[in-house]
Amino acid sequence: MILAPSRPGIYARGSETVDQILKAALDVLIDEGADAFTLRRIAARCDMKVGNVSYHFPRKEMLIQVMLDEMLESYDKLLEEMVRKPGLTAEERLKLVIILCLEDIQTKRTTHLFTELWALANQSEFVADRVRLFYSKVHEVIGEYVAQINPALTPDEVHSVALFISASMEGSTPFLGHQKPWATKMPVFTALAAMSFVHLAKTVTSRDLAGLMTEAA
Repeated sequence: MILAPSRPGIYARGSETVDQILKAALDVLIDEGADAFTLRRIAARCDMKVGNVSYHFPRKEMLIQVMLDEMLESYDKLLEEMVRKPGLTAEERLKLVIILCLEDIQTKRTTHLFTELWALANQSEFVADRVRLFYSKVHEVIGEYVAQINPALTPDEVHSVALFISASMEGSTPFLGHQKPWATKMPVFTALAAMSFVHLAKTVTSRDLAGLMTEAA
């Protein structure tokens, strides 16, 4: 299960000021991009003084940390409601995860936000590490169902398959995301992805993976 840490100390949940700052930071990234992601611009967006924002978040990277933690928590709630409900097989759960991820990629928030986070990660080791941790949690969710579908795979092989599925979906963002050139193709892409990734999880063997590694060497 994905569990994001509760906001510690000055980030305590329920703080109206912190919530306003986080919303403004998210809006700046989505609407204006990484270049505009400064404490001054965020303060203007939520109609606060820069000092008020920097009191809660002395560095803008701290905003990224809390934003990603809260996104993990919101995704976990969605998984509880849609994927972990009783009566579903592991194959059905994996298919749902794939569909939910690709549906999310179609939204303006996710298309713009993660594109800008990748840009910030190129400039900041701290942001890069937070983004890596975020995707590690995604890989864990996918891997959980891959392991159930194909218990013969080793943990490292399960991670390789989960990473392939996650990277393939994320790689669709600049092509099929919100208002991207082939966005209208996302429904058929989603259907193909769900079918092919579940089939891959069911049928791939340790021998297949070893053979592919040998061919690539």
